[in-house]
Amino acid sequence: MAIDPEKSEDPLGRVQVAVFAKAPVPGLAKTRLIPALGERGAARLQRKLTRMALRTADAARLGPVTLWCAPSVNHRFFRALRRTSGTSCMAQPEGDLGHRMDHAFSYHCISGPLLLIGTDCPSLQPEHLRRAAQALGEGADAVFFPAEDGGYVLVGLRRPVPQLFTGMRWSTCDVMAATRRRAHEHGLHVREFETLWDVDETSDLERLHEFLGKYIA
Repeated sequence: MAIDPEKSEDPLGRVQVAVFAKAPVPGLAKTRLIPALGERGAARLQRKLTRMALRTADAARLGPVTLWCAPSVNHRFFRALRRTSGTSCMAQPEGDLGHRMDHAFSYHCISGPLLLIGTDCPSLQPEHLRRAAQALGEGADAVFFPAEDGGYVLVGLRRPVPQLFTGMRWSTCDVMAATRRRAHEHGLHVREFETLWDVDETSDLERLHEFLGKYIA
């Protein structure tokens, strides 16, 4: 997305933001919500959540924002985002989530710290990103906003740490706990913030409805 020139005057402007997003393909996007929303409804929700995540990242007024796209950067939704908003898009590589995340940190951290978020957490706000960026600027090696389901909705690093991602049992309730242990074992200075909720299961839709003030389907 376009970068406001005023960001360059902010020391947090060195902290980049990566947004991981799946293409809103019916039957492939938000599959655990299909029983409640149907395939097309789940895909529409994925589009809305992706746009929300990008607006949040841009509104944080940090460094460059990059959308990492799966399975293809050439999906028409991603092409439309590039055309209408100038969003910078990269293709996620093959491999499990850990490999793809580590690749993003290896790519970006050459230029400075990186915050990485997904599209499942509408409760993540610009101020959360700025607090995480500030913690990295104050010397933290890693920052996290845990998720209620046992994972995390934001991870930030000053340098790549492949050990945080390799061989992880993703989409399980102990991802954050296992990450915490690994960070301690490797002597990382970690800042952990409050736990936030995300949208993965049908039981999350009521809270999403209340949060947005309207029903999405």
